[in-house]
Amino acid sequence: MKIVVDENMPHACELFAEFGEVIPLPGRHISAADLQDAEVLLVRSVTRVDASLLADCPRLSFIGTATIGTDHIDKALLATRNIPFFSAPGCNKQSVGDYVLSALLVLAERYELTLAGMSLAVIGAGNTGECVADKAEALGMKVLRCDPPRARAQTEEGHEFVDYQTALSADIVSFHVPITSEGPDATYHLLDAAHIAACPGGQILINASRGEVWDNQALLTRQRGERPLRLVMDVWENEPHILAALVAHTELATPHIAGYSLEGKARGTWMLYQALCEQTGRNPRGDLHTLLPAPEVSALSPGRGVDQGLIKQLVHLIYDVRRDDARFRNRLGIQGSFDGQRKDYPERRELSALRLTGPFAASPALAALGFDCQP
Repeated sequence: MKIVVDENMPHACELFAEFGEVIPLPGRHISAADLQDAEVLLVRSVTRVDASLLADCPRLSFIGTATIGTDHIDKALLATRNIPFFSAPGCNKQSVGDYVLSALLVLAERYELTLAGMSLAVIGAGNTGECVADKAEALGMKVLRCDPPRARAQTEEGHEFVDYQTALSADIVSFHVPITSEGPDATYHLLDAAHIAACPGGQILINASRGEVWDNQALLTRQRGERPLRLVMDVWENEPHILAALVAHTELATPHIAGYSLEGKARGTWMLYQALCEQTGRNPRGDLHTLLPAPEVSALSPGRGVDQGLIKQLVHLIYDVRRDDARFRNRLGIQGSFDGQRKDYPERRELSALRLTGPFAASPALAALGFDCQP
């Protein structure tokens, strides 16, 4: 097989080499010419898989994206061409959950907030949204779930759903939806100028889904007024050519890396590897954990009871979002830095890489946040 892969997909070369020749290319620049004799195409979110890209690829028999989102894939076209398609649902949900958790703890310290008792609305209660909801509930927060398709289906046990207007009344609103432009649940500019204008001053809004879910220009207008919002933005309209003026009006700003933990990226590649093994009748070699190096800090024993302060120390030992925020701001004016920071993103582990031991590790909250607790 000839296998074309996004060069930023970790472990792709070592995993897929058993199938044939692996050709890593810059994801944003993969072209139709690269696929003329390819049998497998593996991408991430920056590659648009559409009629233009697939204009001349008669041998292509497997397309996969190592992401949870699939809005960059023309799935209807693949169906008409009978090309099997695979994605990686849930692969980086823990990573995005850790990102939101780290951001919440930064803002709690910055503004002297006690998160327990505050309300957090999750817009989009899928794999990632539910992970964020679980972590927020572990902090003692009141979680409001807004997901109209799931609310209509009434298939969720134990969860009540609220409408969008109710969700926007929460102290903190975190968006975890795919980007869609049509139908009753379209998410393009879901947070539009009217909603932005109606948000109370100082409200915390988090977007770790897709940049076009928020009207960035309307946000900039609001932020230049007298009652700015507290914005945490990992995604932006028109990436990588973002509205740079908005960055100065955010609390935390990063270059679409919320899901970029070592585990999350490796998990996405591994899920596609398993899918290709199944399609070709092979047995997968090893498992996901064999791909991961030992973490820098693997275990410790908390010396006191669990409260917001201790949780902050433990979370930021593993991942402090302020490091990514500082790097993003420092390199904002450098051409190509948005994609460059994603390509050369430093190693980052998920909270599960830290084993907590001792009597204080028995706290259900620490396990619910994602730590490996072994009292």
